[in-house]
Amino acid sequence: MCRRSSRSSRTDARRPRWRPAVPALLACVLALAAFSAPAPTPAWADTAPDEAFRPQIRLSPDGKTASMTLDVLTYNIEGVPRRGGRKRRLQEIGERLEALRQAGTAPDIVLFQEMFSGDAASAVRSAGYPSLATGPTRRQRRTLPAWGDRPGHKWRRGELGLRLVGSGLAIASAYPIVRSASEPFSGRACAGFDCLANKGALFASVRIPGAPGELGVFNTHMNAQGASRVPARRHLPVHHAQVRELSDFMERERASDEPVILGGDFNMRGSEARFEVFQASQPLELVHQYCLAGGGCEVLMSWDGDEPWMDTQDLQLFQSGARMTIRPLRVEAMFDGRPDGPALSDHDGFRVVYELSWPVRSAR
Repeated sequence: MCRRSSRSSRTDARRPRWRPAVPALLACVLALAAFSAPAPTPAWADTAPDEAFRPQIRLSPDGKTASMTLDVLTYNIEGVPRRGGRKRRLQEIGERLEALRQAGTAPDIVLFQEMFSGDAASAVRSAGYPSLATGPTRRQRRTLPAWGDRPGHKWRRGELGLRLVGSGLAIASAYPIVRSASEPFSGRACAGFDCLANKGALFASVRIPGAPGELGVFNTHMNAQGASRVPARRHLPVHHAQVRELSDFMERERASDEPVILGGDFNMRGSEARFEVFQASQPLELVHQYCLAGGGCEVLMSWDGDEPWMDTQDLQLFQSGARMTIRPLRVEAMFDGRPDGPALSDHDGFRVVYELSWPVRSAR
């Protein structure tokens, strides 16, 4: 966990090799233990929607259908304790999101990953979103059944049987979060240095004024590949176990008649073996695939090849509900190195603008 997944244009081969010496492991443990920070509080808040983010609901020409746009960003902010140069960049992430929010051009919902350090937690809070959900915490343990069967522990690779930081997950929303829940992956479902973080999944039920029902939002950060510093024969089955544990959590928390969005850092870049198992487990549709299959999305970012979802760790998925339909309208990168959005993490932000629509008789 001391070395994280990198920007989508980089490869594991370009990361420095972790030397499995005991002193290096101890230094990592001490650094994380000394500089990890508690999750921001409250764990979730039900507050009034931000005035600048009140939804603009439109009616179809025949007056029978209402619709609105929903702007969702997933962003791994590289909030790792003791990593050089991160304090100022994390601060700038919060400042830029707050400036966009004040201008009325910020994402409505942000899914953060790697909010491990105190500076990262401060950045998330300083973005100024009125509703915030976080978790799982460092000490939280799984309550759902565990999957996987990882033999033994490689303590020199971080598998110490303890968690030094929480999941690093947060969901920030301009609209009220009326319920939240979180669930860590089990002790079986981690490999290598990723075991030092209590990775898992976070859920928030978001109420959008004027729309029927709520929107279910899930955020996750799954086990790394090369950055975990264990071979594929160890981290691959663990990722498969996490896929099943994520599915169980989603099944427990989501309302079957509500639309849902799932986003996060899935750590599947370049791995067909990981992606195939994940896709087989998910009824949700991948935004990349929907847009490439003629969904009519406006694509404002570079997608190389015919499977661009295999070139990134950061994904979003979606599914309509019984009362509301959801579909992507536009995809773009944020904080990707352009003059108006400097690269402030080892990941770009992945931003999707959706359309929510429903029959007028369903609106409340």
